[in-house]
Parts: sequence; structure tokens; C-alpha cells
Amino acid sequence: MNRNALPLATLSLALVLALSACRQESPATPTASATAATAPAPETETAAVAPAAIPVASGAYTLDPAHTMVLAQWNHMGLSNPTANFDDASGTITWNAEDPSASSVEVTLPLSGLRSFSDDFNKHLEGTDFFDVAKFPEAGFKSTSVKPAGTNKFTVAGDLTIKGITKPVTLDVTLNGAGEHPMTKLQAVGFDAVGTIKRSDFGLDMYAPAVSDEVNLRITTEASQAAPVPAAETEAK
Repeated sequence: MNRNALPLATLSLALVLALSACRQESPATPTASATAATAPAPETETAAVAPAAIPVASGAYTLDPAHTMVLAQWNHMGLSNPTANFDDASGTITWNAEDPSASSVEVTLPLSGLRSFSDDFNKHLEGTDFFDVAKFPEAGFKSTSVKPAGTNKFTVAGDLTIKGITKPVTLDVTLNGAGEHPMTKLQAVGFDAVGTIKRSDFGLDMYAPAVSDEVNLRITTEASQAAPVPAAETEAK
């Protein structure tokens, strides 16, 4: 063998061994289980906080017409969804704090306060085609039952009277708030309610079904207790 070839072969063998050793010492790819063990745990979702029940003082509450809206909405020939509001509502909410199911509500709606999006349409609604306001000047609602339906939620059933026709109606009611009114300092309460009626049930069926028979009601109201009578006036009586 050529003497010069021996050192060269020895050097080549040493390089191969060194490279092999480096490959063996390189870190192994982490396994799925190892990755899972070292990965940070996902944040747990915050549990929904249940709403607190709103306390309402017992007593009679008179509706505030300036903060009461009885909004009716229907579909017009599949093209639009007009609305009309019944202004100047009056009535009383009688609340029983110990037994809310013993509570009641009675509301009167003067149809002279009916307002839509057009003066001409207002006149049409007031005429004999619809409400015939000259003959039937008022509509009214009187509850027949109040049932709790969850925290601050109630199902209120009652009789709705329009054009002298009385039909049962059910409203889904939400208690918005209650307590001392910040301006009047009187006990006050506020509710929202929604429901659906068929206008044909009350003799208001003109143009149905092209104009929807179903009418959606959305109500919001505030009511306050009367100011207490001063003790001096009570003693004088």
C-alpha cells in the first residue's frame, strides 16, 4: 500500500465517525404527548352571571303616558314593515311583592292618540275601514293572570278590547327596573312587553292577507306610586 494513502484513509474514517456521533446526539422531535404536557392549558370560559332579581315595592303604580309606548307593527304586501303608536295611555299596575302572581294591570288607550307615519294614513286608521274611532273611542287591556317566567320575567295573560270586541292576549313581560325615581323621589317601576295579535279578531281585517293579519306589539312603560299624604293632612281628616 502507498504509505501516503494510509494517513488519508485514517483521516477520512475519523471524519465519518465524528459526523455519526453528531447525528446521534441531536435532540429527538417531541412527541404529541410531550407537546400536550408542556403546552399551556387553555383559559376556561367565564361562567355567565345570572341576573339578580329586581325588588319591587308593593302598591298601585300609575302609568306615565310620557314614557309609555304601545307600538304596533305589521307587514305591508311583503315590501315594508310600518308602525303605529297608541299615545296617551293611562292605567294602573298593582304589584304584590309577596306574591307577584297576585299582581294585575289595567290599561286604557284613547284611539284619538293613534299615530302612524302619515297624516293621511292616520285619518284612514281612524275611519270606518279600521278603528271607527267616532264609534269606539277607546281600546283597553285588563290582565287575567300574571305568571313568573324566570328572573325578572313574567307571562301576562289578559283581555284586549278593540271596537267592542274582547279577545284573550298573552304578553311576554320583562321587568326593567324599580326603586325610587331619581327626579320625583317616588317609587317607580318599568316594564317592556311583546306579543302578537290577529287584527281580524277585532274586525280590522281590511286588505288581509296582502297586508299581514298578524300584528306585533311592543310595549314599554314607566309607572309611579302616588306621593304619600302628609301626616298633618291625614290627621285633619
